[in-house]
Amino acid sequence: MKKIILSSLIAGALAFGANAQEFNKWSVEFGLGPNKPMAPLAGGYLSPTLNIGHAELGVRYMFNEKFGTKLDYGFGSFKEVDGHSPSFNTKYFRLNLQGVANIGRIMNFESFSRKFGMLLHGGAGIGLVNPEENLYNDFNDNVYTLIFGVTPQIKLSEKVALVGDISTILNGRQTVTWDGSTAIRPDISNGFYGANGTWWTGTLGLNIYLGKSEQHADWYIAADKYATKEELATQINGIKDMLKDSDGDGVPDYLDKEPNTPAGARVNSAGTTLDSDGDGTPDHVDKCPFLPGPASTNGCPVEEIREEVDYLKKAINDGYVNVYYAFDSSKPLGYSISAANYVANFLKRNPGVSVEVKGYADELGPEDYNIKLSEKRAKAVYDILVAAGVDASRLSYKGYGEDTSVDKASADARQMARRASFEIK
Repeated sequence: MKKIILSSLIAGALAFGANAQEFNKWSVEFGLGPNKPMAPLAGGYLSPTLNIGHAELGVRYMFNEKFGTKLDYGFGSFKEVDGHSPSFNTKYFRLNLQGVANIGRIMNFESFSRKFGMLLHGGAGIGLVNPEENLYNDFNDNVYTLIFGVTPQIKLSEKVALVGDISTILNGRQTVTWDGSTAIRPDISNGFYGANGTWWTGTLGLNIYLGKSEQHADWYIAADKYATKEELATQINGIKDMLKDSDGDGVPDYLDKEPNTPAGARVNSAGTTLDSDGDGTPDHVDKCPFLPGPASTNGCPVEEIREEVDYLKKAINDGYVNVYYAFDSSKPLGYSISAANYVANFLKRNPGVSVEVKGYADELGPEDYNIKLSEKRAKAVYDILVAAGVDASRLSYKGYGEDTSVDKASADARQMARRASFEIK
């Protein structure tokens, strides 16, 4: 519990004074690769599928870690399939202003990888098509362009990423075919040609991140703001006394409503000694903690102890006895380990029953991971029972994954979900 409280206090204090500029926003980008004109081409003219003839460079600015904009310039040339098409050589350029969406952050790629990302981009701009052969050689065909593409990223360092890009470009008002041999003659009675030229490009290149911050927006994860050593030292000095646990019950003094709890006493999250059956005898000295009885019989009822089985079985099966865990941990919290000890004592007094330990996790994180985590939690309690002297043949354990019955948005509810419960067989 100390670790949880310490982390929470430090995170809150640092967040209050955090600098607004938490990540770099500018980057310079360039790439080289193949291109291909799809249409229009005159009859008989063919272009290679992978014509290494395209280059592009640009500058990008991210408004935040999810959305941004970029201005990029692309240029190159198209050629014929050697030996299978009449010759042509057409140069081009484009200049586009585009919007950018960081799919890696939008879709939480960090849940499976912090080295792989992906950007989507799209926008419009201007361009020029310039055939250098055939009938319309040296003709400057001015066009407008629409571009859409996807850019996978691999993070090499905090300043450099390897990127690939596949983009489709539509040319509007293009008046000659890509091979330069034929004019496009659409109906222009309305004064417009429309988007009648189609081509694509594929590139491999680098993103160079600019700025003084440690990370760029492409890779920034808000939940990962860590404190420096100096900041940690300052915060720890301010709260060190708050985390003292004078009675050793696992609850810090500033939260402990009963700071002088006897050693070995079972307490709740407020540090108060538990009396589960309300008979006035604290659980740690009550021989029958779930059956009310006088102090003269150590808290057990005067009647036959046989009735304890059904009463305690109901208390355990109804979820009143649980072992709790910190976030992403399979180590039981100190104040709740006594629940396992009471189940062990019950089994020793009732040799005819067996128990299944049932592990659960909250809804944060991948489902497959939470299944494994819940099983580890159940196994940890199983080991405690075996170590306490319970025959392993009377025990079983299983991880049930995420407990969806609680409010995922509530931190307190998620804490209740991170538990191991018991079922008397």
